[in-house]
Amino acid sequence: MNPVHPHLAPIDVPDPALLPRLQELCDLTDPYACGPAEEELFAAAMAEIHAWHADRSPFFRDLYAHTGQDEKYRAPLVHANFFKRHEVLSIPRDDVHLHLTSSGTTGQKSQMFFDRWTIRSAQRMVARIFDRNGWITPDQQVNYLLSSYEPAPDLKLGTSFTDNYLCDFAPAREVAYALRHTGSGHEFDPFGTIAALRRYAEDDVPVRILGFPAFLWFALERMRAMGMPPLTLPEGSLILFGGGWKGHADRQIGKDELYGRITEQLGVPSERIRDTFGSVEHCIPYIECDHHRLHAPVWSRMFIRSTRTLEPLPYGETGYLHLVSPYITSVPAQSVVMGDLASLHPGEECGCELDTPWFTHRGRAGVSRNKSCAVAAAELMKGMS
Repeated sequence: MNPVHPHLAPIDVPDPALLPRLQELCDLTDPYACGPAEEELFAAAMAEIHAWHADRSPFFRDLYAHTGQDEKYRAPLVHANFFKRHEVLSIPRDDVHLHLTSSGTTGQKSQMFFDRWTIRSAQRMVARIFDRNGWITPDQQVNYLLSSYEPAPDLKLGTSFTDNYLCDFAPAREVAYALRHTGSGHEFDPFGTIAALRRYAEDDVPVRILGFPAFLWFALERMRAMGMPPLTLPEGSLILFGGGWKGHADRQIGKDELYGRITEQLGVPSERIRDTFGSVEHCIPYIECDHHRLHAPVWSRMFIRSTRTLEPLPYGETGYLHLVSPYITSVPAQSVVMGDLASLHPGEECGCELDTPWFTHRGRAGVSRNKSCAVAAAELMKGMS
């Protein structure tokens, strides 16, 4: 095990008397523990967080009062789009520790507010998963290529915050960004991205590539078009994608093809390439196993809802992704129906060592003017090829 990392340090719930089971749940150290004890603890923590928000949010109090007892964990359904139009807090504004938005240069933005407990507990979940995978390397420098937004004044995008936070798990020798800040926005920099990859291939430390898959794919395509020979990134390199291809289906390629091309052109083996799923409305980390499946961690539960009736669907059927977790005390977002289509599968169908259910992301539901950060980022690619 690694020495205790700062992001693994203990953190206390806002009120230990009201949220003791939530504290216990979020203190679990095995990110994929599952069984009757964990299920009982999760249900108890959900009951605590419902009472917490009902006492502090008139919106949630009314919603909860009309939620049927037959609902699993009695979790009311709140669509992620609700947070694009409403700011609903269960804490005083003075207790807001962090304010993030979900959107990029265009589209309506989800406004999410976090107290110290909420953001720290979510960060600790990421750290638990990184620790389990051996990705916390405080004594090993790495070179970072962030396939995301270069920091800029007043930039509050959740994707940018997350990618920069993920740099805390290994010290940086150098950091390069695919989306450069121009002073009036961001532009994709293909030649700077390729130059960074070539530079890093000649260095003697591992590389970590984090962010949108589209920009790394575009760089690989440009390298091939330029007749560049394959590179070999140093052993121990790691690629973690986040943000998806939403809104750019005409350029999206299959995961197998993308991962194969990365291995071919950058020399990174498949088990060191992982996709992730998350959102500013639901900050629980979903990180692929080495079989490339998105398993639920112990701190969350997943359901699939019918696109017609919102009734829960069985394993294997496609519908809206419904994510539930009691971790959030700042906003009543403990039960969020995403605008994403997915199918849910039992843990044993994966074949990896994890036993928790996993989901396959099937894309965004419908066509909407409400664009995500990935959509806005993809627009920066237009005309670049």
